[in-house]
Amino acid sequence: MRSSAKSLVLDLLSAAPQGELSVRGLVKAAALFDIAENSVRVALARLRAVDLVESTERGVYTLGDAASSLNRHVTSWRDVERQCRKWDGAWIAVHTSGLGRSDRSALRRRERALRLLGFRELEKGLEVRPDNLKGGIDAIRTRLHELGLESDAVVFRATHFDEALDARALSLWDADALVDIYRDMRTSLEAELDRNVGRDVDAAARESFLLGGAAIRQIVFDPLLPAPIVDVAERKAFVDVMRKFDRVGQAAWSRFLEQSGAFDIPGASDRPKMHGPTDLSGVDREEAGVGAASRWGS
Repeated sequence: MRSSAKSLVLDLLSAAPQGELSVRGLVKAAALFDIAENSVRVALARLRAVDLVESTERGVYTLGDAASSLNRHVTSWRDVERQCRKWDGAWIAVHTSGLGRSDRSALRRRERALRLLGFRELEKGLEVRPDNLKGGIDAIRTRLHELGLESDAVVFRATHFDEALDARALSLWDADALVDIYRDMRTSLEAELDRNVGRDVDAAARESFLLGGAAIRQIVFDPLLPAPIVDVAERKAFVDVMRKFDRVGQAAWSRFLEQSGAFDIPGASDRPKMHGPTDLSGVDREEAGVGAASRWGS
């Protein structure tokens, strides 16, 4: 998937030390993906108009207030296994039948929030997921609202499904396909780590962005199903390799952006190291009214 100028700007700013980069650095990075300087400047203007980015001083940009909720969700990818707890067989359900469907933007935000947290439609107007995430119903309800679900949506814990309904709920996810994805992504990441040795800075930065982006999209949208629905060990092995790949991406992007002059802003010499950004153009950020969602590291 080719990154757009808007997506790239959001991803780079969410990865930057203290969230700031110069226009010069953004332009240099965009050139890696054949994105023209004018496209970057137009993207900055449009993102600024909807509060997704803001200028801290002339020629220097940071993420805007509208970028916070989704950014927090996605940057938690490295700790996904810690977000899970042992499953007792109960479900979390969201009743959406009473919510409107005429506001297409609200509908997209709602659907995106539900998918980001692994919900699937059990009945028309009823979405469910296993209750295996830490914090339980209260934490899930809060996260759903932060990600775009309407505040009047009914979110509740469901137990004691009959055998047929429980079996239908369990079938909502293709667990075998998920395990295949974990294995394939892990193999691709390991192969890229081997190829990365000796690569020039530009190539290393570009490839870490593209493959890392695909891997993190998978983690971000993963339903985090519990055992015995899915092989949790395979998911953990995939995420563990992605953490190693993350460190390589951090180093590559730090070198690239230092050479590009991205940190030529006041106080840059005292800033922490650049974290490698990752392409998350598959996340509908602008339509949702929330901002950039990708940063490697914490």
